[in-house]
Amino acid sequence: MRIYSASSEETLRARKLVNDWMRDGFLTKAQCERLEQETVSDLRTTNIFLRLVLFLFALVGVGAAAGLFFEIFLSRPSQQTTGIFFLLFAAVCYAAAEVGVSQARLYRYGIEEALAVCSVAFLCAGLQETLFSSVRYSPTPDAAQAVVPAAGGLFSLWIWHRFGFWYALPAAMIFTVFLPGYWISSHSAQHVIVAAFYAAGLISVAAVRSRHRFDYLEDTYSIAEAFLWLGIYVAINLRLSSLDLSTPRWWGGTQSTSEFGRPFYWATWVLIWCLPPIVLARGIRQKDRFVIAVGAIVAILTFVSNKPYLGWQRHTWDPILLGVLLTAVALFIRRWLALGPDGIRYGFTAARLSTKDKHWMNAGSAVLGLASPQSVASPQTGSPEFRFGGGASGGGGASSDF
Repeated sequence: MRIYSASSEETLRARKLVNDWMRDGFLTKAQCERLEQETVSDLRTTNIFLRLVLFLFALVGVGAAAGLFFEIFLSRPSQQTTGIFFLLFAAVCYAAAEVGVSQARLYRYGIEEALAVCSVAFLCAGLQETLFSSVRYSPTPDAAQAVVPAAGGLFSLWIWHRFGFWYALPAAMIFTVFLPGYWISSHSAQHVIVAAFYAAGLISVAAVRSRHRFDYLEDTYSIAEAFLWLGIYVAINLRLSSLDLSTPRWWGGTQSTSEFGRPFYWATWVLIWCLPPIVLARGIRQKDRFVIAVGAIVAILTFVSNKPYLGWQRHTWDPILLGVLLTAVALFIRRWLALGPDGIRYGFTAARLSTKDKHWMNAGSAVLGLASPQSVASPQTGSPEFRFGGGASGGGGASSDF
């Protein structure tokens, strides 16, 4: 059911591996040129920067076209009429994404991605305006209104499966968070339902992933499994997640504790300590760096949220102790791997085998530099009383204060 053929995606994956091996020095230039001739694909790709630019331009273009349509043809439409046209726009955007891939052969080009994203947005807005425009806000919403996040989640899942956009799965997971609020008022039950949805998705992905261990879908299912593990952890950690999104109370005080029964509260505390070893063991067994990274993240989050769980006082030097602990663990693991035969233990090594990691580290450093530009360079202010002057001029009527 994927829109891209298996041969086309496998060819792109092989070409990417050839380029990585060339940069790492594993292939000569002649070998790389020969392999590139054998891995020619009919799909049109671009670099990440142009992809982002085209994505943003396409989003702006679709929004402007929709606004212009309403301005010209519908000056003051009713909410139901607006919703119907939103649904039509969703169908048009999705059809355009299908045509862009099937006819123009776009692959991660930004344009087809923006069209798919707009189709999800128009679908949710259209359903809300068409079916529930007359329903006023209520602290206990009608269960029928769950059709909007349900449709958004299912359509996002379809786009993830159809086009392979990795971010469509987290979008579907976000839609899932809102579903239990329409069905039940118990906060404990809402957390359990969300975790159950993610667990069902995790089981499905793990079952399908076993058939794609070494092909082009391996990274897709690896990222999906990592996100689902993270979603399960966030759903059961009551100090990190809350389905009441209007007030983020999951970080302090005893307000969130009173919303849950004591058995459920302490059961989740036990689970947040049990889940990180399970995720890490799964990632190490599969040699999956995405799952291993999620295991490390949830382990850190467990240490961070332990004091709020127990009601202990937090101190300003807590992050220092956590940083020292993480540094010690990293140095121990690195030394333990280095002391193995040829620096390898159980298929893992601390030596850098590829320049891909260096590329991601450079990109992360650039992002951090953009996020905090003032920490990189701060302008120096001179004394306001300082004044150039006192020089002598050779002529032309210039004074000594020039």
